[in-house]
Amino acid sequence: MGPCPPTDGWARLREYLVRRLSTLLALVIALAMIPVSGAGAASCDTQTNNTYKKLLDCVTVDGARAHQAALQSIADANNGIRTSGTPGYDASVDYAAGVFEAAGYDVTVQPFDFQTFIVLTPTVLEQVAPPPAGPIDTRIFTYSGSGDVTASVTHLPAPPADASPGCEPGDFAGFPAGDIALISRGACTFAIKATNALAAGAVGVVIYNNQPGVINGTLGNGFTLDIPVTSVTQDVGQALAATPGLVLRVKTDTFRGVATTYNVIAESRGGDPDNVVMVGAHLDSVNAGPGIQDNGSGSAAILEVAENMAKSNVVNKVRFALWGAEESGLVGSTYYVNNLAAEELEKIALYLNFDMIGSPNHVFFVYDGDDSDGVGAGPGPDGSAAIEQLFESYYTQKGQSWKGTDFSGRSDYGPFIAVGIPSGGLFTGAEGIKTADEAAIWGGTAGVQYDPCYHLACDTYDNINLHAYDINVDAVAYSTLTYAYSTESVNGAGGKIVPGSPSVGSGSTTAAGYPGGESHGLHDHDEVTE
Repeated sequence: MGPCPPTDGWARLREYLVRRLSTLLALVIALAMIPVSGAGAASCDTQTNNTYKKLLDCVTVDGARAHQAALQSIADANNGIRTSGTPGYDASVDYAAGVFEAAGYDVTVQPFDFQTFIVLTPTVLEQVAPPPAGPIDTRIFTYSGSGDVTASVTHLPAPPADASPGCEPGDFAGFPAGDIALISRGACTFAIKATNALAAGAVGVVIYNNQPGVINGTLGNGFTLDIPVTSVTQDVGQALAATPGLVLRVKTDTFRGVATTYNVIAESRGGDPDNVVMVGAHLDSVNAGPGIQDNGSGSAAILEVAENMAKSNVVNKVRFALWGAEESGLVGSTYYVNNLAAEELEKIALYLNFDMIGSPNHVFFVYDGDDSDGVGAGPGPDGSAAIEQLFESYYTQKGQSWKGTDFSGRSDYGPFIAVGIPSGGLFTGAEGIKTADEAAIWGGTAGVQYDPCYHLACDTYDNINLHAYDINVDAVAYSTLTYAYSTESVNGAGGKIVPGSPSVGSGSTTAAGYPGGESHGLHDHDEVTE
């Protein structure tokens, strides 16, 4: 089941038919790529996968990759993106709903309206004066306004001179109207900095990082001011701040408006409806690219697991969710949680989140449910520590090290934690920089982003670490099957242990699963604050 076709004329009907054709093409490609292994493949289609061995034998990285290939095909047919509110996302919804329905789940496609943001033409930041003139690497803030301005630059004092640069109107005292404001990140939201700058007469805003790495930031979907706002790295920003007579050109070309998009909810037909296990990932991409790692990796893993769990005779009801408009500020998951009656929320035993689980320069991060790292965000709701321990136990069984990561609020567990639902899940890194210690443990390259293609056009089918993805696709299956049978460790509800299961829940409660390890606070997705 998917969105209904448009009804206001032949043009929109033609658009709908093209979208459906691209979905059909994606299905054909996906089916062609799923490996066939004779009797084994046949048994996976018919057997009851009620043990870890049977389920994990049937859930394969190749099966998940076939779903990623389908999402790539959809993006290729829709201007290279799958952004909520665009035909590429609608086709992704049709595809996912079709997979769930074919597997036998009860499927709901939940529509909702949201403030969309689309970059219409490439963003430009360039130095005009002094020589040498030339382009500067920059990233647009989500929900930036449009503009094409060339102006002198005024740099606001940065820490330690000002601990909260741009956060108070008084920071702009004497600001020359008509200048571009250059501001350090920190202490308040990007939107507050931009709003104060515009009120002081700025015609553009460039915010530079206060730590190594790029900023993939958002002004929030309530930001409607018409001013271009972009970001640069710490090194670039500090160099610009030290340049006398600096003149920059900033160009942004964006669309902001209300659009309709969708969540895809698939529920097992069996299982206790009063004890629901929810497993989720976001389905949408950013405007810059197809989003096959972020978050086609999580979406595809869930589709693969759901197909192979369809006949598992679960004890608890399992509800898979693929969220829309996550990249616009967790809009889809927030809408879902906010529109459930209180008695329905109480039936949700736990929520598992899988957002970016095959990063090319990966680390195996586990959400820190018990705040064992003692930094950043606090613990999750009661029961979250048990979820963390389950994933630690899984990695132990696989001979893998893990590391804690904060519940920073940057992915779809946020709305569930906000209403007290125990949560957990996995993450392999986004724009954070891999340390030398991490490279020594997990391989890869120190000093490079966990995902160098994060929120870029190169986030394609080839943007993957197959070892990490293989391990984590099985982790999705392992955790989902565990809780489909019993959530006793999380909420005290009964059930039964998965038949033939090894001992689980015995993982470390320290910050990391290796000697001397430390937790990691970086997490996925657009930052609203600081």
